[in-house]
Amino acid sequence: MKNSVFIATSLDGFIAGKNDELDWLSTFPEIDHIDTGFNEFIAGIDALLMGRNTFEVVAGFEGEWFYKKPVFVWSNSLTEIPEKFKEKAFLVKGSLSKVLNEIHGKGFQKLYIDGGKTIQSFLKEDLIDEMIITTIPVLLGSGIPMFADLPNQLVFECVKSTRFLDKVVQNHYVRAR
Repeated sequence: MKNSVFIATSLDGFIAGKNDELDWLSTFPEIDHIDTGFNEFIAGIDALLMGRNTFEVVAGFEGEWFYKKPVFVWSNSLTEIPEKFKEKAFLVKGSLSKVLNEIHGKGFQKLYIDGGKTIQSFLKEDLIDEMIITTIPVLLGSGIPMFADLPNQLVFECVKSTRFLDKVVQNHYVRAR
């Protein structure tokens, strides 16, 4: 079993602006034409687990549904997945351990964990095995933070660093256990 994060942050550690803005991700639009490893990452996972807020943001994107793998939406407040996503996204409820048992019971062992609160919840339980963090050199000043308070220190090792366009840095961290 493996839980992985692949995410972009601002230089000051935010994953979205204070009103869920993501436009800052396009500060360097030429990055969209470079292989940053996302396709290889996605090929190595079985399914995605994201929180309700992240699901609502990506469900609002124009065009076809972005994900080709099953998406599990972890929410204790959402009552059902909207009709147009019913065969693509699946609602899971309960504690983190209950949700993981349910997903693993369906045969999905390598998970892509996405969304600020969801990632923070996994980190609080020391359930993240690797993080690939792409830092966009933009200061947002406020927004949705990547990290929150933790009950214990977690040590990660940087196994790879890559620079793109001499502007953007991607670090691949693996949990030191």
